[in-house]
Amino acid sequence: MAITAPLLFLMTGAAFAAQTNAPEAPKTAVTLSTVATGLTNPWALEFLPDGRMLVTERPGRLRVIEKDGKLGQPIKGVPEVVAQNQGGLLDVALANDFSDSGQIFLSFSEPREDGKNGTSVASAKLVLAADGGALEDFKVIFRQQPAYKSDLHFGSRIVVTPEGNLFVTLGERSLPEIRGEAQNPKNHLGKIVYIKPDGSPAMSPPAHEGWDPLIWSIGHRNVQGAVLDAATGKLWTLEHGPQGGDELNQPERGKNYGWPIIVYGKEYSGATVGEGITAKEGLEQPVYYWNPSIAASSLELYTGDLFPEWKGNFLAGALKFMQVQRLVMKDGEVVAHEVLAADIGDRVRDIKQGPDGAVYLVTDNEGRIVRMAPQK
Repeated sequence: MAITAPLLFLMTGAAFAAQTNAPEAPKTAVTLSTVATGLTNPWALEFLPDGRMLVTERPGRLRVIEKDGKLGQPIKGVPEVVAQNQGGLLDVALANDFSDSGQIFLSFSEPREDGKNGTSVASAKLVLAADGGALEDFKVIFRQQPAYKSDLHFGSRIVVTPEGNLFVTLGERSLPEIRGEAQNPKNHLGKIVYIKPDGSPAMSPPAHEGWDPLIWSIGHRNVQGAVLDAATGKLWTLEHGPQGGDELNQPERGKNYGWPIIVYGKEYSGATVGEGITAKEGLEQPVYYWNPSIAASSLELYTGDLFPEWKGNFLAGALKFMQVQRLVMKDGEVVAHEVLAADIGDRVRDIKQGPDGAVYLVTDNEGRIVRMAPQK
């Protein structure tokens, strides 16, 4: 039976030894300019084909931002969300045929029975109008199971593949009594799933016997950054670790990325996580990790012409350190890093390359969209 996946060699990619503390790259002179303000805890940004921006706000609003930075009215038809702590309206992505279909995908923390909740993904048709517009044909296509009463670790990045399928990253809900379920391949906690636009499995047969057929990889803590390298077909993710141990991974089908058995960080109390080990046979190492943690958020792969020296580099957002880190890549390894936007003064929640080749940063607390361009 066929496997519907972006380039079949994803299954047999090379293993990496964990790296950390890459040397500093030459500094890039950049200018930061605010292009939009007035948002409330924005979480994700997606550029529309006409250059306007579609932005989610965690309290449960979806808006279009005009090219001049003016905020549109909230779009009607957004689902009810659990807007508590890390929960709310989260990622947004456009279908490959958006220009014709208007189809978008949203991820959000959905209220469930008995006060529980979980990450869900919905599809809808975006119909814009002067009053903001509305979502039509709204349908939940995926629900993380089991539901759990927690306001932490929803994960929730959506990556659309060239085939139109979706990678969705899912947190393990954080609390010690349940996070070990990241190792259970029969559920969706601490997993990356790979689904068709209708929510059905994009792979056949399952990655391993006994695995839920939606699951791509297991053993994740809270993946909040994800991007597909169109040149190679590889999925790359940025995983929010505990106190130390944020990770850059290249998740492969059917593999186990270790949480909470192996980890390069500690509990927030300072105690060890589990046995306090960083490696174990059968568990994958990260490509790169940060210790201390930068509180990793979003991930972008730069392909534009405005910063030619950045082509093929990753841009990683940092919440705690309030910056962007550029990771210089060579043969799948991080060979250098550069700290950017260190004066932004706010948590960087999302990063997107714009149609003009500039880099657009979404800030969490102040609710801004900031454009990063070469200094003239």
